[in-house]
Amino acid sequence: MTGPALTDQPQPHAGPNEGADVRLRLVRLKTRQEFLAVAGARRKFTTPGLMLQAMARPDSDAAAARVGFTASRKVGNAVTRNRAKRRLRALAAEVIGNRAFGATDYVLVCRQETAVRPYGDLRRDLEQALARLKLLKGVRP
Repeated sequence: MTGPALTDQPQPHAGPNEGADVRLRLVRLKTRQEFLAVAGARRKFTTPGLMLQAMARPDSDAAAARVGFTASRKVGNAVTRNRAKRRLRALAAEVIGNRAFGATDYVLVCRQETAVRPYGDLRRDLEQALARLKLLKGVRP
């Protein structure tokens, strides 16, 4: 007789994303206290299209990042503020979800330019802000 079958031996688990970059799960910041905590960390970078504030959370899940969006009345009327926040939400899903570090809280603050700035320029603004704060993973191919 031979030894036990291969299926009887414990096998290492190889997930479908093994070796590939895993996309971050984005969770929304909602309360004023959460936004104030990120602002209190005093870690920010401002570009023409947006301001990025960040705060590391070493006790949280490295596969998730919390993201908040804000636009003051200086940005414009309600329609303009909502458009600017929609653009930043799409940008966060694209850039932060794929290229930023987890276990971090991010707040994206709209500026007057956010609603009218070309999307490619906004993407470069966010990538530049992440890079300056040392929160950008790897180099884009």
